[in-house]
Amino acid sequence: MKGILIAGTKSGSGKTTVTLGLLAALRKRGLTTAPFKVGPDFIDPGHHRAITGRNSYNLDGWMLSQDFNQASFAKNTQDADIAVVEGVMGLFDGYDGKSEAGSAAQMAKWLNLPVILVVDAKSMARSAAALVQGFERFDPDLRFAGVIFNNIGSPRHLKYLKDAMTGNVTMPCLGGLIRDKNIQMPERHLGLVTSEDHSMTVDFTDGLADLIENSIDLDRLIDHLPEIRSLNWKYGNPNPKGRVKIGVARDRAFCFYYPDNLEILQAYGAELIEFSPIDDRNLPQGLDGLYLGGGYPELAAEDLFNNRSMQEQILEKSRQGMPIYSECGGFMYLCREISDTQGNAFPMTGCFPFRTQMSKKLRSLGYREITLSKSSILGNTKRKIRGHEFHYSEIVERDPDSEPETVFQVSARAGLKQTATGYMIGRTLGSYIHLHFGSCPQAADSFVKSCLAYQRETANKHE
Repeated sequence: MKGILIAGTKSGSGKTTVTLGLLAALRKRGLTTAPFKVGPDFIDPGHHRAITGRNSYNLDGWMLSQDFNQASFAKNTQDADIAVVEGVMGLFDGYDGKSEAGSAAQMAKWLNLPVILVVDAKSMARSAAALVQGFERFDPDLRFAGVIFNNIGSPRHLKYLKDAMTGNVTMPCLGGLIRDKNIQMPERHLGLVTSEDHSMTVDFTDGLADLIENSIDLDRLIDHLPEIRSLNWKYGNPNPKGRVKIGVARDRAFCFYYPDNLEILQAYGAELIEFSPIDDRNLPQGLDGLYLGGGYPELAAEDLFNNRSMQEQILEKSRQGMPIYSECGGFMYLCREISDTQGNAFPMTGCFPFRTQMSKKLRSLGYREITLSKSSILGNTKRKIRGHEFHYSEIVERDPDSEPETVFQVSARAGLKQTATGYMIGRTLGSYIHLHFGSCPQAADSFVKSCLAYQRETANKHE
């Protein structure tokens, strides 16, 4: 198997366009391609999956250990001809300015992958060579497969850039992408529009594939990629104590899930049953727990409100003690109300006595490590789990007479004020933080065990 990591000099340099185009071109050539994404991202992996037909797995040097990243990469490339890893931000950007933790560069070294550097060359000529030279020399342990210039104006512009590279940069120029509005993807407040709302048509993916085939020397790239040494992988050997059914909210409002989170739950004995809080009038039968991930409930607030049957059933299950885990958008849905930026208010399930308000400004962004301050469905006190936070909404109204328990102590980079926490009522747990169970698989085990306890309690009631 061969592999490559696509990195940019900065966010917005065009690495997602190059990644999607490369995935489309490789698939069109009949190659089995395994996609990955560095960093805590849900939207890009959804587009990877839409093109390749395979789950795209998140790799992260801060949230997850080196062993877990290498195991995930090895496990999910077993049948692949080539692996394509999309980087995060700029090549060397990560958790902070002092180390490479969480960066695409760190992951390239952990996985022994060569790097394609994507440079936004709009309004640049000879200066582009100085920029590439700096990236090439910054970390001598990195290997580069070449540079792709994005946003070029013409073939003549690309010739200027190649001339500037000659004698100054070692890595080859693989080609350049001429500016084309037809291949731009729509964006909104959390990034690119999700694959659920922007389907990858055959014409669109064919256009991406043709863009790459016509713009870079793909044959040269593939031929010169070294074969990847095999990595051993072990996830441990969970020993499930029983089988439980967990309902997973999945539709255009709730679509932010790490594939690893779902697979780790399954490894500990969970059967996952998808349902739509927008379209389904009833919860699936026989559930022992619920998992409501993030997404865009604010954009579907009216549809969620109109499905009162679903809201009432979830509230009833919460009051009955069913284990319910929710994060970010799922947490908003479990609150009393969502208000949009125009002042429209939409009642939600009411499991938590909060009103959430959308803002036009980003309210929180960054890595988080939580420590359980109280026992919960995710485990006992002092357990640490890592994740990230990224949202435009906030809690603006509380009911002091029914304030939930707080069960998280949250830490991030020094000096950053933290307001997010985990709230718990009964066995219903909600937070703005997206946790990655790969950082602490025992949390998934505890959730499954809580569902198993509920299953037994329910069975005893019916005897």
